[in-house]
Amino acid sequence: MGLFRAEGVVYKPVQETDTASPPPQPNQFYLTANVKAPRMAGFLVKVFVWLLESPILGGLLLYILKRNNLIHKFISYAELEDSPLYVPLHPYDSEDLKEQEIKHIDSDLSPPEKVQQAIDCLPVSSEKQPFFHRWTVLDYSKAYSSGDITPRIVAERFIAAVRESSNPPMKMSFFINYNEEDILKQATESTLRYKKGESISVLDGVLIAVKDEIDCSPYPTTGGTKWLHKLRPCTGDACCVMRLRLCGAILVGKTNMHELGAGTSGINPHYGVARNPYDPSKITGGSSSGSAAVVAAGLCPVALGVDGGGSVRMPAALCGVVGFKPTFGRIPLSGVLPLNWTVGMVGILAATVEDALVVYAAINGPLPSQQPTVSLPKVSFPLLKSATSISAIKLAKYDAWFNDCSDDIRVCCSRAVDKLCERYGWKVVEVTIPNIEVMRLAHYLTIGSECSTSLSSYLQKINCSDQGWDARVALSVYGSFSSQEYIKAQKIRNRQMQIHRNVFAKADVIVVPTTGVTAYEIKDDALKTGELDYIYGAALVRYQIAGNFLGLPAVTVPVGYDTAGLPIGLQFIGKPWSEPTLMHIAFAMQALCISEFRKPKVFHDLLYKE
Repeated sequence: MGLFRAEGVVYKPVQETDTASPPPQPNQFYLTANVKAPRMAGFLVKVFVWLLESPILGGLLLYILKRNNLIHKFISYAELEDSPLYVPLHPYDSEDLKEQEIKHIDSDLSPPEKVQQAIDCLPVSSEKQPFFHRWTVLDYSKAYSSGDITPRIVAERFIAAVRESSNPPMKMSFFINYNEEDILKQATESTLRYKKGESISVLDGVLIAVKDEIDCSPYPTTGGTKWLHKLRPCTGDACCVMRLRLCGAILVGKTNMHELGAGTSGINPHYGVARNPYDPSKITGGSSSGSAAVVAAGLCPVALGVDGGGSVRMPAALCGVVGFKPTFGRIPLSGVLPLNWTVGMVGILAATVEDALVVYAAINGPLPSQQPTVSLPKVSFPLLKSATSISAIKLAKYDAWFNDCSDDIRVCCSRAVDKLCERYGWKVVEVTIPNIEVMRLAHYLTIGSECSTSLSSYLQKINCSDQGWDARVALSVYGSFSSQEYIKAQKIRNRQMQIHRNVFAKADVIVVPTTGVTAYEIKDDALKTGELDYIYGAALVRYQIAGNFLGLPAVTVPVGYDTAGLPIGLQFIGKPWSEPTLMHIAFAMQALCISEFRKPKVFHDLLYKE
């Protein structure tokens, strides 16, 4: 392939990289995504798969794709002196992390005890507001405790709502699997506990859905495929699920997802398209598509997802809910499909920031049997009941990056940041973050290599026809990456870790839109084959990568809508282990926007009074 070889970039030492802003020219260091691939679905994607999988043409085509999309220039043939960093673990330094208004939590507490500690940090909730308001964990708990309703009645309403949404004309495809008998059994047990005055925690009887990438009995874990659960049987609950059960939560089933998490749309040719409750003709985003949709539609106040490349935050933003991804290592990955072990993380999709905190309280902390490879800081919760928000916060903003989105998103997110600064006296610090697009490419190479490697033994045992067409394309590309390319991508990770460390020396968090576009239309030709739309895909993941590739905590909060009424999210990316500060900031942002939240077109009120 020497004839077609692209010239690689020579990176200067990271110590010579300047994160000060503004640069001499506004866009001097910002490279927009250079995606060269047409949208394909239906017959076209089948032809493309045939070409990719052919012995001779496939190799040539993959080479051209990688060259044209700048992987060769910025990674494959690049020259850089940095050492590779394979896992984004962050040693704790109390000098770097000085947080305000927090409560330290004893790591030996049980999940229900941690949940109670989180409840003690929340403001006293008022009566239901006149504006649109999704029912929260505390709303359910109070309704159960007062006897206004029982978990059993709520479970029955949930089952009826899922049936309605699953059938024509709606066909929302929220779930891959749910078991009515199991749901009612859990609900009956919770109802009896409330009648005896022996509820376990505020999560007792609360409905929580689980992405089908996380083990949860009695369901198989499909990963959005038709075959994976046959080769990897689910033998019990994942750690995060087990901790929720200990709190009394009702686990209601496995939500739909993009097959193998290998896409951003949430279109699954096997289990249907998880549709956006704000407009069922639009995508939810992926890959935690069903989890975002069930929270947006009011079926559950909280759902679990897995975030390997924005897979929690992206669909949360497109569906108008909160999406929270903690620091890498904060939540055990035991019982989660090992599709991308250095970039993936269990995350939370919730109706409110408060609900995200309550579930985070239940599931955080290492396994007792684990010996962490770095010193983990004690868990702390934000004191959200404080009369005033935290002070003197500095928000890092890279204008060229922040503005690389649709006009509706740019205007909405800019106004949200202005509101935040005006209300709380916080400041925006202009910064430059070099090589953001290079980081996206290095992350793609990393997540693809890890996915391909983790599935290699299984893929040898199945027929290609068992896989979706778009997943076959993704796996072909993933399998084309070499060990040399993977190592160079980890060198990029090390560079970006140092660059972001310099940014965080100037500010507390980085602020960006969550996605570059709002939810786009689901086209009929993609229903049976999935689709390849890397231009939209690049726009959706544009602001996600640091959270995964660098293991940083991040949270998205709904801040408005585009001209078509589709939700827009604003994202805050924090320093390692700064979850309390992130939640303080997200809570402050939510308080300024919550009165303008809109009811989705598809919405189920499970606490209505007869």
